[in-house]
Amino acid sequence: MMTIEEAQKTVDDWIKKYGVRYFSELTNMTILTEEVGELARIMARTYGDQSFKKSDLEKNLADEMADVLWVLICLANQTGVDLTTALKQNIEKKTNRDKDRHLNNNKLV
Repeated sequence: MMTIEEAQKTVDDWIKKYGVRYFSELTNMTILTEEVGELARIMARTYGDQSFKKSDLEKNLADEMADVLWVLICLANQTGVDLTTALKQNIEKKTNRDKDRHLNNNKLV
């Protein structure tokens, strides 16, 4: 198992060893959007109503998710965000805000 902290360090080490340097934050944001689009394409074809094209058959859902995570980690590293802390705070925020909302949603029962 790899922690989020270890993932951030692993990506940073890889960039420094093989990537020469990080792409700019704006470039990485654009790449993240592109990667999310590729993930959405596979999701739409796997779980939605669209059929696969030949070029889609080579795509791997897990790999597309990992691509999204990779670029998100790059952005976190570049902007000084500790994703472990950010995720913990986000879970707390959602818990405080939504602890009763979903339990009382008849659409989810």
